[in-house]
Amino acid sequence: MITLSSDFGSPYPAAMKGVILQRTDAQLVDISHTLPRQNVQAAAFWLTQVLPYMPPAVHLVVVDPGVGTDRDVLIARTENHALVGPDNGVLRPAARSLASENGIEWFRLAAPDNGQPTDPGADWPPVPTSSTFHGRDVFAPVAARVYELGQDAIADEPAFEPVESVDSLVQLQFPEPTVEEGKATGEVLVADEFGNVITNIPGSVLLPLLGESVRVNTRHVPVREMYAAVNPGESLVTVGSHERVELAVNQGRGTDAFDLAVGDSVSLSW
Repeated sequence: MITLSSDFGSPYPAAMKGVILQRTDAQLVDISHTLPRQNVQAAAFWLTQVLPYMPPAVHLVVVDPGVGTDRDVLIARTENHALVGPDNGVLRPAARSLASENGIEWFRLAAPDNGQPTDPGADWPPVPTSSTFHGRDVFAPVAARVYELGQDAIADEPAFEPVESVDSLVQLQFPEPTVEEGKATGEVLVADEFGNVITNIPGSVLLPLLGESVRVNTRHVPVREMYAAVNPGESLVTVGSHERVELAVNQGRGTDAFDLAVGDSVSLSW
């Protein structure tokens, strides 16, 4: 299969699918096309939460604020997966969620001055050349080529030209929290569609505190194992499925109740 992830919304993903389906018989699976717009860190986080549950696949990722520039196309290869996307940091956390650092090979498909690499596979239907839609014109054809030829062909110059191994790439590191005796400080990584506020604070700090309360910034909030442990409309602190501290409201929106947005500081004390 080929999975697709982007911040495109609709209808742009359909064009990427059309390009791929002209070239392959791949099963196409949408991860999400509503990733936070132009937010590379948030996209990387969500991919780490989803891709490890996927069977072997080519994963096409297009969250690309630098579209049209001379940033290169990256291809990552692990034992069972391949990832295709821009060299802006979005791929590395996802790749590391699928394999250890030593189990990842990185390749760069160099882009010429107009930001568009040669369409791999001149025998395939051509795609337009634009500087604003590389998801359709650059990344989709590359993902299709990886799927059709297989991962072992990535380093084969006749199949992918010009391609080269990569020793350095744009790095993306999630911010690190500070955990001390009786206190943890971090920030909001993402908020999901339910309004749950997901922080970078490890959920392990809450495990000894289940059934008690903690101070979140300036207010006391109960620590509970599940949303339904408080009445509808009431706030809680819990450990989400991502194993991080989550600020939520039972049948409500934590973003509103805690007045927090991505990047805001969060302090827990107990």
